[in-house]
Amino acid sequence: MDTAERVLAYGGGWLDRAGPLRTDPARVEALLAEPTTVVLPMWRDRCLVDGDGPVRLSADRASLVRSAAGEIVFLGLDGDVAVFAADLSALPERSAAEMAGAARAVDVRALVGRLEPGDAAVQAYARGLLHWHRQQRFCGTCGASTVAGGGGHLRTCTGGECGRLLFPRIEPAIIVLVEAPGSPGRCLLARHAGAPEDAFSTLAGFVEVGESLEDAVRREMAEEAGVTVTDVTYQGSQAWPFPAGLMVGFRATATSDEVRVDGEELLEARWFTRAELRERVTSGRSLGRVDAIDHRLLEDWLAGMS
Repeated sequence: MDTAERVLAYGGGWLDRAGPLRTDPARVEALLAEPTTVVLPMWRDRCLVDGDGPVRLSADRASLVRSAAGEIVFLGLDGDVAVFAADLSALPERSAAEMAGAARAVDVRALVGRLEPGDAAVQAYARGLLHWHRQQRFCGTCGASTVAGGGGHLRTCTGGECGRLLFPRIEPAIIVLVEAPGSPGRCLLARHAGAPEDAFSTLAGFVEVGESLEDAVRREMAEEAGVTVTDVTYQGSQAWPFPAGLMVGFRATATSDEVRVDGEELLEARWFTRAELRERVTSGRSLGRVDAIDHRLLEDWLAGMS
């Protein structure tokens, strides 16, 4: 399987993140004032959009937005053009949209099918970074307020005896396509709590402290579905900044076809043949979210890729 070599949604962004520039506040400030600079306005984790898609502000309008922005973060360079993101979450939605020259605020996941992959990746990057800033305004150690630095990639505690440095955190999760042992080929799909009737998807879960990704696969499959798995094989990963995830895809083989769902996270689980999955697709039922790695895992399994 070549999932790892193919770009999934929200990956493959076209920006040079220009890490060394972040440590030079004067240079970041100068870039923000450049007439060619672009600012992407966001409102409460949503893109501000007009009829053509996400708004990209030039320097003249960006100066207005800057005065109202909770945070402005440096995303990187598009060639010689600096790209920033501005958080207008402190304003009412209509005021934020008017200031940015936008029509409304829309989740990037609702736009991904209309955006070029690199554009979707940058919008998701901006979303995740600005979300982190709103959630990290106070130090978790001493409770003092924090201030942004490093071009928006760092916050520093202002507590005199603390001064802790805070960096954006990623929350890794595993997502697994489990195959049954023997023939015919079957994969395990489950209906999660809160999902509609007959809405089945692959199994997933967060990685816990002190375990490897492969450990997390084995634990989650046992806890949620009562399935013991072997041959845990990495398939690819996907940025998922909703708000701070990293989805890591695996394929694994069950030691038996016995399934015992936990009744809490999973309400039911069963094995599907390739023919059954193709029939579901033909009848209009989707194989997971089209922008998510589970869709790719299922497509590859249907195609017989290993």
